[in-house]
Amino acid sequence: MSTLKEIPCKKTVKVKRFNGTGPVKRRIMDMGITKGVDIYVRKVAPLGDPIEVTVRGYELSLRKADAEMIEVE
Repeated sequence: MSTLKEIPCKKTVKVKRFNGTGPVKRRIMDMGITKGVDIYVRKVAPLGDPIEVTVRGYELSLRKADAEMIEVE
């Protein structure tokens, strides 16, 4: 199983589950990233942080640490 952090640019993946807990998990879910949603990886910054994705029709930037908690398929 891979994490969102490992996905290359211009790929679409589906969220499988989260590894985070408490406020971090709540914040990710509040951004619209929930189990089963498709995420399109638009860009990755030159040093790998942040990662720009499209979720539910809007653009979102995620820190590498947050992307690592999201397991995708």
